[in-house]
Amino acid sequence: MEAILKVEDINVYYGSIHAIKGVSFEVAKGEIVTLIGANGAGKSTTLNTVAGLLRSKTGSVTFRGEDLGKVPPHKMVAKGLAMVPEGRRVFLQMTTQENLEMGAYTQKGKPSETDLEMVYEQFPRLKERRKQVAGTLSGGEQQMLAMGRALMSHPQLLMLDEPSMGLAPILVEQIFEIIQKLHKNGTTILLVEQNAQAALSVADRGYVLETGKVVTSGSGEELLASPAIKKAYLGG
Repeated sequence: MEAILKVEDINVYYGSIHAIKGVSFEVAKGEIVTLIGANGAGKSTTLNTVAGLLRSKTGSVTFRGEDLGKVPPHKMVAKGLAMVPEGRRVFLQMTTQENLEMGAYTQKGKPSETDLEMVYEQFPRLKERRKQVAGTLSGGEQQMLAMGRALMSHPQLLMLDEPSMGLAPILVEQIFEIIQKLHKNGTTILLVEQNAQAALSVADRGYVLETGKVVTSGSGEELLASPAIKKAYLGG
């Protein structure tokens, strides 16, 4: 399968700290690819580099054949990349529907009812809460809202940064069911997640990061079955 996203030999620094060390990976159209690893392994830094929020000293990030090295972050959505950031970051003073409409800011004209209905179909809870101020939603509902807002831009690649963080186990299950549903509907997903078990259960392929390097990769099934991965990340 042809890669929609190619990340090759990226090196990212925070001042003198070498946070990402020669990371390479790719995502093919229609896949769920996950980056797993312990806290501080460099997963979110890698995602932020793909999104243009951080810059690599070397290598390249290529999306649909275009080098993203010089593309400013605010132009990424128009290119077909949408990111659901860690911690949701919804607009707390706006209603649910106003948040969703903000997700369509790259589309010409007013957000279409069809797009809103598409999101409400995926997330019926948001339809019930459409007039409610986002700051009064539960953590799970805010996560659904952040995902729905990203989908309003019709992304070619949806990037999710720690979607299960801070959620009760039953809500984590719901979020991963939604991720699988989006995948079935043809959405390509790059998933960063500390819950390795949940991430590998839905992923086509995974890459394991340790201290800023990719140490192993394989299909979701292979990594779930690996004794080393079980011991390090799955409590096995």
